[in-house]
Amino acid sequence: MLGRVRAAPAGASNARAPTPRGTAWPMLFAAIAGGLSLLSFAPFGAWPLQFVLLAFVFYQVGMDTAVRRASLIGWAFGLGWSVAGMHWLYIAITRFGGLPAPLAALAIVLLGAYMGLFSSLAMGTAAWLRRRWSLPVAAFLLLVLPACWGLSEWLRGWVLTGFPWAASGYAHNASPLAGYAPLLGVYGLGVLVALGGAALTMLTQRARWPAIALLALLLAAGAGLRHIDWTTAHGQPLSVRLLQGNVAQDEKFDPAHIRDALALYHQLITAAPADLIATPETAIVLYPYQLPDDYLPTLASFARSSGSALLIGMPLAANHDDALRNAANSVAGMGADGSVYRFDKHHLVPFGEFVPPGFHWFVEMMAIPLGDFRRGGAVQAPFAVKDQLVLPNICYEDAFGEEIALQLRAAATPATILVNASNLAWYGESVAIAQHLQISRMRAIETGRPMLRATNTGATAVIDPHGVVLAALPSAQRGVLSARVQGMRGNTPYIRYGNLGFLALCAAALALAWWRGRVARAAA
Repeated sequence: MLGRVRAAPAGASNARAPTPRGTAWPMLFAAIAGGLSLLSFAPFGAWPLQFVLLAFVFYQVGMDTAVRRASLIGWAFGLGWSVAGMHWLYIAITRFGGLPAPLAALAIVLLGAYMGLFSSLAMGTAAWLRRRWSLPVAAFLLLVLPACWGLSEWLRGWVLTGFPWAASGYAHNASPLAGYAPLLGVYGLGVLVALGGAALTMLTQRARWPAIALLALLLAAGAGLRHIDWTTAHGQPLSVRLLQGNVAQDEKFDPAHIRDALALYHQLITAAPADLIATPETAIVLYPYQLPDDYLPTLASFARSSGSALLIGMPLAANHDDALRNAANSVAGMGADGSVYRFDKHHLVPFGEFVPPGFHWFVEMMAIPLGDFRRGGAVQAPFAVKDQLVLPNICYEDAFGEEIALQLRAAATPATILVNASNLAWYGESVAIAQHLQISRMRAIETGRPMLRATNTGATAVIDPHGVVLAALPSAQRGVLSARVQGMRGNTPYIRYGNLGFLALCAAALALAWWRGRVARAAA
């Protein structure tokens, strides 16, 4: 049973000190529990499992107030969570990066060890606050631990450019908790997931029925919020064609196959008109100055003659010198009226798209092409397509919901449709494809806007403003997804305030815990 730690009574100095609890077995079990979290995410979808796993770890952390023990258990949990959730990076590092298998496995474990520092910080800080504020068990479990967990995920999402993949809230785009996403974003969902886990942990205490009632209320309120429409339809629906070329990654940058890919996407684009035709990220791997002279002009001519707007994933640079100094991973737009558009990826992938200082040797070992791009602006204009405004994002940019919210909040006229252009062929047919689709679904819920996904190997899909996948192509197959998409306007609370709502929730929980500890100390 969990319990509040009290000072020893006077005259008890000769009493036998409690035996320190070991950490080896709890750490092992915590690492296993973290690994099992993979099952809560797509494609498995066992989201209730997260409540159980967090309850297990919270119970272990709450067995005593040792900060070191809590930190170690939290680190092991985060290690297992991250290695399981991001194991698919091994495919890119070995198959396409050329790193030997033992070094690649070590790299994944080291990444997991780094990610584990954030959950270690969460559990260690929670234990420290419990001692510092002399917290009752309920305040520790229901206020401090959820706030610290949510804040640790938020920190993981931006420290050293951030890596928010497998944040706990992503597992809940189809659960009742999804109703809170337009209010608090994915990190706010993480706090609520942890609150649900804490409520389960409270079942070890005497106040079982209040804990059950809290969990039921949490889920029921979220289910009710899902029925609120935060945005409204704008303009006329667009006909869209989303292209999935299924170009093998080991052929994508091979000079012997580049011409075939150019011909493929030229044919797919011009096969039929649509209001909007979108290709995957770097569908064209050559810079414009490297393309045949008539390649882009013929596509522009097709756009004008067919009344189609094109969004084409390709690197952009004016010439060879510019490519060395100023290249960008971009989406180029061609309007039906002859207009041109450009979106440059803002949130670049470390090592894949830019080289951190001192790590050029590592990139050279992996030999991944297109490895040092220029960063695009944090706020960029959307692409006008008829009476809709379309805002692209590239690859894992859509894992940063606060940046997409900023784009919509800062725009003079916010976009009505979101488009993600991705190439996940780096990761084979792993769970990364399903997980990325889940991330895109969360962005649709947070913003109240449809999200279109044009990908090389999957998941090419149309997602409605409630995060529901309306249509999708099978992964690892060539195809074209045709659909009609209704743009949406209006601002969700998350668009208006970004992560401020989530941060205010955490601050309120910690302030309430401090006050509860003060009351408890006064009554002691």
